[in-house]
Amino acid sequence: MKPFQSLIILALAMSGAVHAAHAATEAVAIENATVHVERGKKLERATVLIKDGVIAAVGNSVQVPAGTRRIDGTGKVVTAGLVDSFTVLGLVEVGLVKSTNEGAFPGGESAVHAAYRVTDGYNPASIAIPVARAGGVTQVITVPRGGLVSGMSAWVTLGHDRTLKEVTVLDPVAMHVALGEEALASASGSRGKALERLRELLDDAAQYSRRRDAFERNQMRRLAASRLDLEALAQVVQGKLPLVVRVDRAADIMAAVKLATELNVRVIIAGGTEAWMVATHLARAKVPVILNPMENLPSSFDRVHVRDDAAAILVQAGVAVALSTMEEAMMVRTLRQAAGNAVAQGLSWDDALAAVTSVPAALFGLKGRGVLKEGAAADLVLWSGDPFELSTRAEKAWIGGAPQPMGNRQDLLREQYRGGTKAE
Repeated sequence: MKPFQSLIILALAMSGAVHAAHAATEAVAIENATVHVERGKKLERATVLIKDGVIAAVGNSVQVPAGTRRIDGTGKVVTAGLVDSFTVLGLVEVGLVKSTNEGAFPGGESAVHAAYRVTDGYNPASIAIPVARAGGVTQVITVPRGGLVSGMSAWVTLGHDRTLKEVTVLDPVAMHVALGEEALASASGSRGKALERLRELLDDAAQYSRRRDAFERNQMRRLAASRLDLEALAQVVQGKLPLVVRVDRAADIMAAVKLATELNVRVIIAGGTEAWMVATHLARAKVPVILNPMENLPSSFDRVHVRDDAAAILVQAGVAVALSTMEEAMMVRTLRQAAGNAVAQGLSWDDALAAVTSVPAALFGLKGRGVLKEGAAADLVLWSGDPFELSTRAEKAWIGGAPQPMGNRQDLLREQYRGGTKAE
């Protein structure tokens, strides 16, 4: 057996054994820790009680029932589990191996994939998931990409060894489209043409949702998409799903906001490299932004005006901001590093924590997620210190009250090569 194969088998066996040992969710009390309960509020030497999959109590005078497993949190920090709100985790294993890439569509005239759901191709056993979990990320929004309309994303948890049904929190959670540079291949190289096609699609979806019977009887003009795509897009024009627009240039961002106003749909900007330039307009229109503060180079003409402190500028203007690693599956583990960089560039620590916990949950309508309060889902992390410091480790994590294995293939590789060089 090849070493690589043996490592994979060992990883699955090791984490499977850990999972089996904790199959029944037990009551746990984390005591004497610094607990961040909500934006701007933390409790020192506090206790978090986990019971029946939820946070049963949190505070400085929590009564711990007999039989509860106690964990000493002295000198440690407890937060809600981190949430990456724009990633391909579970869809991509090796970026350069086409057969391991799911939910990535090419451009061209057939660039509308609105009916596609990522859960149809999501792999809850992805080798990248334990790596992300070791970085304190307990939940993600995994997204399709490519084309003009990529399809629908889902909110999933990163619990170990679960079926797709068990990890899915909300499916679908949003419709994903592209404008600007991202959409040129789908619109004959024209930004205006991409916007025109999107406007037509949404208008036809509104017509379809009002006249389904006429459509079925073939008593309507020819519409711009298939029945299944129109069914999916109807959820956007009916206000059931937000429209996440992948776009960077300020002018294209404003075009997306104008389109949202015209058609009365909820828009979330993803990427948003130049969103800081139109921050006041976004705040006035109540349009949130998902961005990666680590993307700080003008890598294209749509990102000429990139700034390190974009997140801080947007939040100060009143824009809801979520931070993300933006797509890369193996980089989800660096979400806390991205938040730390945003803090270094002017974003407050509390706003940075909210941007990777409660803000994503609020943007997509998930109550009881991304927060650490009584009655919320017990998705939380025990850190060795400040989670935004590189020297800090995520020591323990719980998802739905279940303790999670923190080992991963990278750890096994480290141990293999460390052992290979050790003197006998």
